[in-house]
Amino acid sequence: MKSEPDEVSIDHLAARPGQTVPWFGVRNYQARNFLRDSMQIGDQAFFYHSGCAVPGIAGICEVCSEPYPDETQFAAVNPYFDPKSTHEKPRWWLRDVRFVRKTRFVPLAELRTYSELANMRLLARGNRLSVMPMTDAEWAFVTQELMGQQ
Repeated sequence: MKSEPDEVSIDHLAARPGQTVPWFGVRNYQARNFLRDSMQIGDQAFFYHSGCAVPGIAGICEVCSEPYPDETQFAAVNPYFDPKSTHEKPRWWLRDVRFVRKTRFVPLAELRTYSELANMRLLARGNRLSVMPMTDAEWAFVTQELMGQQ
């Protein structure tokens, strides 16, 4: 799950009341579908800092809510406003995520050096999705080999 650290970083998440945040602002249908339809309560995800000088994995978060409409789509003054979305037929959904732990920062450039991650969606050329799945093998490699966690 990608977030711009000046908007919400792993440190912001860790400092929030209850250490939770709604994952708002997803405005890509494929990312929305992953978030809304594929993720489940209890699923863990990498908290990835994007749109910054050195992008990379900064920690781990956990899905802690069912999907619900992203309120930012309804407010005309919000940068995530969508005039085609209505309360009766919302287009954009979110889930709350909970802080699990901060990890060793793993830069994107480092992730690209491992053949075990060659097919990881995050590393695909032109990928801009803010939410995307990964395989169990990719998760295991990053958490065990790069972060030294079980």
